[in-house]
Amino acid sequence: MLRKSPAMDSPQHTAFYRFTPLADPAAAAATLRELAQGLLGAIVVAGEGVSGALAGSKETVAAFEAALQQAEVLGGALRGMAFKHSACAVAPFGRLKVSVKPEIVALGLPDEHGAVDEHDASHLAPAAWRELLARGDAVVLDNRNHFEYRLGHFRGAVDPQVHNFRDFTAYVEARAPAWREAGRPVAMYCTGGIRCDKTAPWLRSLGLQVFQLEGGILNFFDRMPDAGRDWLGECFVFDRRIALDTALRETATGIEQVYDPALPDEAWRLKRARQLDVSSGDDPG
Repeated sequence: MLRKSPAMDSPQHTAFYRFTPLADPAAAAATLRELAQGLLGAIVVAGEGVSGALAGSKETVAAFEAALQQAEVLGGALRGMAFKHSACAVAPFGRLKVSVKPEIVALGLPDEHGAVDEHDASHLAPAAWRELLARGDAVVLDNRNHFEYRLGHFRGAVDPQVHNFRDFTAYVEARAPAWREAGRPVAMYCTGGIRCDKTAPWLRSLGLQVFQLEGGILNFFDRMPDAGRDWLGECFVFDRRIALDTALRETATGIEQVYDPALPDEAWRLKRARQLDVSSGDDPG
C-alpha cells in the first residue's frame, strides 16, 4: 500500500495539454522544467505541443498554471490552456520528469491527415454529450486501452480491444465503411481529451462524422454530479492513485485488479507497476 509523502500532504493533481507547433522542443522543455520546480509528475514536449500531469500543494499548482499563461512563456502558446484538477489522498508521482519525445501522444496513426483543432464544433460539453448518447444512433467509441475500458466505460460504448497503439486504427478502418453506410456518427471519448483530439482529424479523413467529449472523462465527472447515470465502473488514471470514481475520488482498486497477467501487453505493465509501487523513482504514467 502506498504511503503518503510527508512532503506532499493532500496534493492536488493537475493535467493539461496543448497542441501547438514548437520550433525548439528542447528549449521548451528546459523552460517547463524550471517552472515546475516544487511539483512532481511528468511533462512531455514535442514538436506538436505539450502534455503534462503534475501534483503538489494547491498553491504551487496554481502558481505553475499561472506562470504557463504568461505571454513570454513559449511565446504565449500556452495561454488559455485548460487544466483538469482532482484531489489526491496519496502522492501520485515519485519525481519530476520532463521529456522530449517525437509526439506528445503516440497513437500509431497513418501519415498526415489534418491539423488538430482543440476547439472545433465536434467537441461536446458534458450535457450535450449525454444528449447525444441518449439519441442512440451514434457509435460510442472508447479511445483508450483495453484494460482501461475493462475497468470502466460509458454505457453502450464499444471496446476497440486496444492492446498496442496500432489496434485502434485497425479496428476503425475495418468498420468505417459500415458506419458510413449506416449514417452513424462516431461519439469518441478518452480520459482527458488528448487522444480524441489527435485522432479526430484521421477519423474525419475516413468520411466519418465525429463528435468528441470535451475535456474527456475527467471533465464529465467534474461537471456532472450524477455521472453514474452514464458511466459504469471506475476511471483508470496513469499515476499511483490507479483509479477514480465518478466523484473524482481515489478508489481502493489496486494494480492487481487492473492488469491481466495472462495478456502479454498487460503482464509487462503489471511488472512495471509493481516495481514502481515500491520505488521512489519514476512516476507510473
